[in-house]
Amino acid sequence: MSEPCVFCRIVARQTPADIEYEDDEILAFRDLYPKAPIHILIIPKRHIASVATLTPADAALVGKCFLVARGLGEAKGMAERGYRVNCHSGPEGGQVVYHLHLHFLAGRRGEAVQRA
Repeated sequence: MSEPCVFCRIVARQTPADIEYEDDEILAFRDLYPKAPIHILIIPKRHIASVATLTPADAALVGKCFLVARGLGEAKGMAERGYRVNCHSGPEGGQVVYHLHLHFLAGRRGEAVQRA
């Protein structure tokens, strides 16, 4: 990779983001183009291009991303109401940024949430 991806630039604080959660391995921030009232992207800080490039060594990190989603659901008061966690992989899967990320979507039912 000749130039860091946009998510790597956010991790490096070279590009601003509205951060919702951070620890040593994970960063979560508001999506610039939200598809729901609450739309947060959850990323590993280490660059992983997509689901297609995951290895068994990534299992704990990916699991931790889902635990962060659970924590966001609780923190946003959505644990009982529900929320959606989506992950796109590859061009036909709708992946736009090639840095593994989960979409945490909450706050509305309907078509917009289903397409995110």
